[in-house]
Amino acid sequence: MSSKYSAFGRTRLFAMGALFVINIIVLALSARVNKFQEFFFMADLLPLGLSISTLILIFVSLLIDFALPDSFTSKPPFEIGLLSILAIFWLAFNAFSTARWRFIPMACSNIPNEFADEKLWCRDIQALKSFMWIEWLLIMSIVAFTLRYVITQASQGHKHIWSTSLSRYSPNSSGALSSADFDYDTRGPRDPFGHASTFWGERSANGTPAPPQWEKFDRAR
Repeated sequence: MSSKYSAFGRTRLFAMGALFVINIIVLALSARVNKFQEFFFMADLLPLGLSISTLILIFVSLLIDFALPDSFTSKPPFEIGLLSILAIFWLAFNAFSTARWRFIPMACSNIPNEFADEKLWCRDIQALKSFMWIEWLLIMSIVAFTLRYVITQASQGHKHIWSTSLSRYSPNSSGALSSADFDYDTRGPRDPFGHASTFWGERSANGTPAPPQWEKFDRAR
């Protein structure tokens, strides 16, 4: 990694890390549920397949972002679009699987102890349902927070946020001149390197403004 993460980049990294951990939990629970059912029912297979896909996408995205300072995977259009698509799939699959599991008893403790495997499977199903919806809520929260932050920064004049990696984004990284670059009481505006600009004119020895350079050029002609 050739450049440090910004403050927002660290917050984003924490959120993506939390999503990564929750997704691993969903993957582990769905694998246990499918193993008990011998990978037969679609309602069980959907969260397993989607959690594997989400794990790969998040891992590759973070890996590219870590390796490349200006990674496209952490730019707002790509990240918001990718997470929005994942949120749609998780919502659809969660609704389908939850509807299919509605006949499974919520009180798994009521299952007789003689059916220990069935009781454990029931508890895994209930935990899987909870973490599936937690993952969807977390994805939606990341999308909403990122979109709000990007729109707020863009409305404040930082249009470069749309083409900047969010991990390294800084409001002052666009290269535009700020008010600190202007010194109207002495020698006029300064260039991006902090030197006084002579193009817009200088001050004479007595402090009065000297003619701009283009006026000098016109007089010379």
